[in-house]
Amino acid sequence: MTNRNLLPLLFVGIIIGLVVPTIVLVKSIKFNQNCGGYIKQAADANSVELSLSRLETAINYAEINNLTSGYTSVLWKTEDENIGFWYKNLVACRDELKLVVEKEDATQLEKSNILMKVRESLMDNHGDKGDEITIPDGISRYPHNALFGVLRILSFLILFFCGLGIMAIINEW
Repeated sequence: MTNRNLLPLLFVGIIIGLVVPTIVLVKSIKFNQNCGGYIKQAADANSVELSLSRLETAINYAEINNLTSGYTSVLWKTEDENIGFWYKNLVACRDELKLVVEKEDATQLEKSNILMKVRESLMDNHGDKGDEITIPDGISRYPHNALFGVLRILSFLILFFCGLGIMAIINEW
């Protein structure tokens, strides 16, 4: 088998190497569509009712997908990857919004204050980058973060060596 005959095999390797990053990207998009986007809307809402409805949607997604406890980290537990804290924070914001919604004589000041508190709880300020929702890194891949970590390394290696093989074949021509 000549080196040129290996070219289709190398291209298949590249396609295989791109599968895992594509799956990770799709999982991230799905999380943002079904949870992250609703958290952002809850933080941006101008009324307590709207904020509450958006937050309830995000919490329902988290509960259905068992995003209520654990850590997204693989090697060591860090608090920025604590799903339990994140989930309890969402529930606490929802409960406070409910109190204001159910209170018949809630003043506009009370409503504004709770909306500001919710925004501060759900968003992180990153200076020049602007505000981002507060979510544990890697939550879209949870609970398979270790598996995806290994698969990402393997994908990188496959892509790297297939790329080297293609470059070697091209340099022969």
